[in-house]
Amino acid sequence: MPFLRRWRSLGVVLAGAVALLASAPTEMTSGWLWATLRSASPILFVVLGETLTQLTGVINLGVEGQMLLGACVGFAVTVTSQNPWLGLLAGSLAGLALSGLHMLLCVGLRTNAIASGVAVWVLGSGLSAYWGRAYVGQKISGLGAVVGELTPTILLSLLLVPIIGVLVYGTHTGLIWRAVGESIPASRSMGIRPWWVQMQGVGIGGLLAGLGGAALSVDYTLTWAENMTAGRGLVAVGLVIVARWNPFWACPAALLFGGSEALYLRLQSMGVEVSSYLLATLPYLVSLAVLVVSSATAQRGGMPQGLKGVFGSTG
Repeated sequence: MPFLRRWRSLGVVLAGAVALLASAPTEMTSGWLWATLRSASPILFVVLGETLTQLTGVINLGVEGQMLLGACVGFAVTVTSQNPWLGLLAGSLAGLALSGLHMLLCVGLRTNAIASGVAVWVLGSGLSAYWGRAYVGQKISGLGAVVGELTPTILLSLLLVPIIGVLVYGTHTGLIWRAVGESIPASRSMGIRPWWVQMQGVGIGGLLAGLGGAALSVDYTLTWAENMTAGRGLVAVGLVIVARWNPFWACPAALLFGGSEALYLRLQSMGVEVSSYLLATLPYLVSLAVLVVSSATAQRGGMPQGLKGVFGSTG
């Protein structure tokens, strides 16, 4: 059964990750694996959220701005309240609020989704830079670890993978969402309100993008800096394609970015004689290479028919 095959694939990936952590031969390898999980966690939230958005037939490039605003608001609330949990909540709500603009422009007024997403991205970048000026350079203590170096946000991001996977492939709600993504006229003929489903998809995507940004500032870097997401939101949009619009494959796609970033930081700390600016491009180059290979070799993808006009022949 397709549903069981997806569970089996996820199980193989998670079992492999756990086996690697358990059998890490050196302290350096173990540290790199934990660093991979910490780096992957913020972008995993965004990949999962954007997957849900695109499954309803809408693309949102504004996740970069939503992530930035979530990071800024989450950090500011944490500094003010001294409560990182409130910071995560506030960051998530900030992402949701900014996604409301994309809902209005793209779903409500049916403007071009690319133009709407870029507008949201620029707005989020500007607002976060303005509101975050007073917090640049400040440090916080963060959430702390649950077990070892496993923090609550890492655990939550990993738990969301099977939860969203079951929602998409195992529930009536997921079936409705995928039906809207495949064909709006057909879903409308079945009595579904496509605009309402797409608004839910964009809203949850914005919520998770804001949470990803807050996880980045409140739990991963423990600080705030202007444009600190450094393109992670846009990379997440590409990783949705790598994951073939499948929530179960979002985890290995995010680990790909996280592992590359952890490797770049490890190489930099080892004093490798390569410009730090060039080393910093490693996670983006690896993600781009995998995206190209994935698009060229995939026999059939899970792309919703509603996105064919955006991505062309991809998938």
